[in-house]
Amino acid sequence: MRVLILVENLPVPFDRRVWQEACALRDAGHQVTVICPQMRGYTQAEEVLDGIQIYRHWISGEAGSLGGFIAEYTTALWGELTCTLKAWRRGGFDVIHLCNPPDLLFLVALPFKLFGGVKVIFDVHDLWPEMFEAKFGKRGLMYWAVRIAERCTLALANVVIATNQSVLRAVKQRGKLRDDRAFVVRTAPNRMNTQAEPDESLRAGKKHLVGYIGVMGNADGVDYLVRAAEHIVKTRKRDDVQFLLMGSGPEHTDLLALRDQLGLQNHISMPGRVSDEFLCRALRTICLGVACDPINAYNDHCTMNKVLEYMAFAKPMVMFGTVEGRFSAGDGAVYVMENSAEKLGDAILELLDDEPRRQAIAFAGHQRLTQELNWERSVEQLVAAYQEAQR
Repeated sequence: MRVLILVENLPVPFDRRVWQEACALRDAGHQVTVICPQMRGYTQAEEVLDGIQIYRHWISGEAGSLGGFIAEYTTALWGELTCTLKAWRRGGFDVIHLCNPPDLLFLVALPFKLFGGVKVIFDVHDLWPEMFEAKFGKRGLMYWAVRIAERCTLALANVVIATNQSVLRAVKQRGKLRDDRAFVVRTAPNRMNTQAEPDESLRAGKKHLVGYIGVMGNADGVDYLVRAAEHIVKTRKRDDVQFLLMGSGPEHTDLLALRDQLGLQNHISMPGRVSDEFLCRALRTICLGVACDPINAYNDHCTMNKVLEYMAFAKPMVMFGTVEGRFSAGDGAVYVMENSAEKLGDAILELLDDEPRRQAIAFAGHQRLTQELNWERSVEQLVAAYQEAQR
């Protein structure tokens, strides 16, 4: 089949899940095109990469306010529609694969389903209403508008896939989906160099290196980790721990300012977006990884890529005990069951000071990823979802 994938919040190949799905569909014999935004260093408007056609469109800055959301999604929808029309003229497509957030991409897909007979697959990465509520801290008119958009997308979709059972359960209930129309396609890293050489210089002369990899937005809780570092350095009087926070996002500048305000420049490195080579060296070097996404209704449904990446490199984790986080990591993490920077810091120190426990937790996490949550199982589900969409 000719497959068109739309993703709004990250470009490919930077978005690992979408890129892995695109490559898996290509390997299954489909012709794949991806439409995504120009951002995070990926600004080429058109390119063919590993046999996959990519169109990228301009988008306004990443949203941090209601006005920012409106500007971001308006420019994104215009860019996606323009690129979709280009793909239609240049060869067409049989399936349009919508990756949320946001749940507005049905507006692009609707005319092609109604007048072109195109099948629609809704790939639910996040529960957008819960994400909206977590960002703004309340339910109002816009929240219910978001719920309507989600319902419209579910109604339009021939098949729905979700990142985990928790998300799938929510969308099945809201969309009144039959079991044969709903699939779980988990995210699992499959193309990372887990044998990269460690880089001891990243420790900055300290005994322990604590790592974070991921987006730095207002829902990701990186400020908890910065304040946990302050607790470790200033309250617990530990000078043997270095923190390496990799990634970028709307809050990166504010987090840098917070680090400097707290006088932690010599304890926290924040290089921003890093190359795959740097990332793999760093993940080989760290003593443990942190997932500081706070416990809330949104994060409870999210499978965090960082968690699976730590597991791929057989690294133990400390994380806030979100529902899906605990399911993903299993025995491969230490859980902090309260959104507290101090308790997060104490848990990090406790694990750093117990090497046998670190090794046991790391082994358990790696075994869970490779035996139960591996990408090959997800590919089987992805292919099954496409077979169902053809019926």
